[in-house]
Amino acid sequence: MSLEMVPLGRTGTKVSELAFGTWRFGRQNDTGDVEVGAAQAHSLLDAYAAAGGNFIDTADMYGDGASETYIGEWLSSRDREDFVVASKIFWPTRDDANGRGLNRKHLRRQIDRILDRLRTDYVDLLYIHRWDDDTPVEEFMRTLDQFVRDGKVNYLGTSTLDPNAWKVVKANELADRRGYEPFRIAQPRYNVVNREVEGNYLEMCADYDIGVIPWSPLAGGFLTGKYARDETPPPDSRAANDQRFADSYLTSENFDALDAVESVAAAVGASPAQVSLAWLMHHPQVTAPVIGARTVDQLQENVVAANIDLSADQFERLSAAKRHLSV
Repeated sequence: MSLEMVPLGRTGTKVSELAFGTWRFGRQNDTGDVEVGAAQAHSLLDAYAAAGGNFIDTADMYGDGASETYIGEWLSSRDREDFVVASKIFWPTRDDANGRGLNRKHLRRQIDRILDRLRTDYVDLLYIHRWDDDTPVEEFMRTLDQFVRDGKVNYLGTSTLDPNAWKVVKANELADRRGYEPFRIAQPRYNVVNREVEGNYLEMCADYDIGVIPWSPLAGGFLTGKYARDETPPPDSRAANDQRFADSYLTSENFDALDAVESVAAAVGASPAQVSLAWLMHHPQVTAPVIGARTVDQLQENVVAANIDLSADQFERLSAAKRHLSV
């Protein structure tokens, strides 16, 4: 199979219907082992490209820059124009007062380091990785706009953990008044059990023509079906080693939602992970979920989600499995 191309939000650029997230590239776990080294990273990128994927998602802090380095090495033997590359800026990269956030000094330093590691003259999409309440919106929007004018960036996006619709609106309204490049893409956490962006945030994205690229589409692995209600998590699972994750996800309400996912999965002959991805891919506001994988087999299993056809009733059943209660 080959992934189909879809518009990157309301831009003229086309991306594959599943983006490939590279947050595991170069990442060291608690024992100091690297989750995905350079050779495995290149194999994963090979498999993603072979499936028709062209949308690669990274960040300046993934693997302390190793993720971008691996991608740059891989791209160097390919046609850069065949791929749409997104990166992010915000988190600390230096142990000093200006080595983090969205201040102009940090942004200008980091964009050049990002391009050097990726071995490219530009990134297609640059996200602010989180919001910076310590830096005036005028400052970072003007700096980001200059990146676009200089040809270092094509489009701007905003990545978030906590919904912040009014802040994005404030920034885009200022950009409209000043003639700056606005945020055209939003990257929130969104999946069958994490619904905090439903309501104001998604409504804001629709009203301002902002494309939605969800991260954590499988809820950190909860939606793969590896966990069972009232049973001890597998010893090598995230829930067994991260109490905060276990407290957040191993709840009765979430298992009710997982029951719906597993029921639909049985009906369509797919895995819970594939159905969870398919639900997002059927969502009218979602451009392309960001998938991640440690192995080529995991990546190929996720890509199969593009072949799953959910009926309107199945889509609504998953939508209703857990709704965000907005006021």
